[in-house]
Amino acid sequence: MALEITDASFDAVVLQSDKPVLVDFWAAWCGPCRMVGPIIDEISTEYQDKAVVGKVDVDANQEFAAKYGVRNIPTVLVFKNGELVNRQVGVAPKQTYTDALDAAM
Repeated sequence: MALEITDASFDAVVLQSDKPVLVDFWAAWCGPCRMVGPIIDEISTEYQDKAVVGKVDVDANQEFAAKYGVRNIPTVLVFKNGELVNRQVGVAPKQTYTDALDAAM
């Protein structure tokens, strides 16, 4: 399962990570988000020791969604050394997300 990331934990979990971080910005009411969710959970398991994979519920945590200009969900961001290096808006195949993570390794 992907890590639940909140506004309070975003700094420590994402920006200060020494591994690449994939963050799925989603909401419970969002149909496409429910399609992406299981893919993100799979990636979380597969990249367990290589990367941090988490989810931010935008309804409960709006600070970093606003900071990174997340206007449509799902939006998946990839960070490396605290810097945003990839953005995928909307539903994409699993390969798109894993390629972005691999590029950040």
